[in-house]
Amino acid sequence: MLKMRLGAGLLAIAFAMTIDLAMTPGLARGGSGAEIDRDVDAALASMYASVPNSRQLGNQAKGVLVFPSIVKAGFLFGAQYGEGALRQRGKTVGYYSTAAASYGLQAGAQRFGYALFFMSDSAINYLGSSGGFELGVGPSIVILDQGKARALTSTTMQDDIYAVFFDQTGLMAGAGLQGSKISRMDR
Repeated sequence: MLKMRLGAGLLAIAFAMTIDLAMTPGLARGGSGAEIDRDVDAALASMYASVPNSRQLGNQAKGVLVFPSIVKAGFLFGAQYGEGALRQRGKTVGYYSTAAASYGLQAGAQRFGYALFFMSDSAINYLGSSGGFELGVGPSIVILDQGKARALTSTTMQDDIYAVFFDQTGLMAGAGLQGSKISRMDR
């Protein structure tokens, strides 16, 4: 009986948080190109202000794919979705979506953003030619936390793609990229 109440309580909390996050302004929805660009501008400003060395990383990258707001929710089964833009030399060159599904011991909801810094021509070309880029397959990706970002210098930047998370809110442990699929969108 206690297990059923606990399970029902967690389900109710996850559902309520999902509704709350879904109704929050600025979340990942089918936005126009201008709306996505505005959100990407704000996300980059926030990330550059809060994550050490991310601006330096952006200046040296061949392209930066920014997902300003991804919503992730689940109770045993979960899903996440967001939309973003690829910037090269400060200009948007394409719009992309990211989606993932997961299963396992999970309950809750969260919102977060992330940026992928493409450091090589081969990595940026792979994104353009793959027709659906699945993270964890293809070029190597290094996820930077605050500590790793501080230690990053132009001589230690050796990998194809760096991922930086920012603006995490909600009650779901961690944010992962494994299995996320990135697809080009028409806008």
